[in-house]
Amino acid sequence: MKTAKISELKNNLSRFLAYVRRGGTVRVFDRDVPVADLTPCHCSTTDASGEEALAALERDGLLLRATTNLPDDFLRRRLPKAKASVVQALLDERKDGR
Repeated sequence: MKTAKISELKNNLSRFLAYVRRGGTVRVFDRDVPVADLTPCHCSTTDASGEEALAALERDGLLLRATTNLPDDFLRRRLPKAKASVVQALLDERKDGR
């Protein structure tokens, strides 16, 4: 449970609401006296966890949604073979002194 004074709650309301949406509780204090608890509302009929979380990540620039679908056999494809050894390239680089 997080705690916040009224002024802190007003200045950071979005941050505290995001915390409550994820299931947390915020106790609000007025001059060191607890006056309210902000708890998640379980009366919503929409799936707030999925779509809203993706939208928030996209807004923050942490996620870029795909514009096309993956091919059907994407997960069954074999991984490409490396044309050169990474270890050998590292050893060559060390030998050349770069």
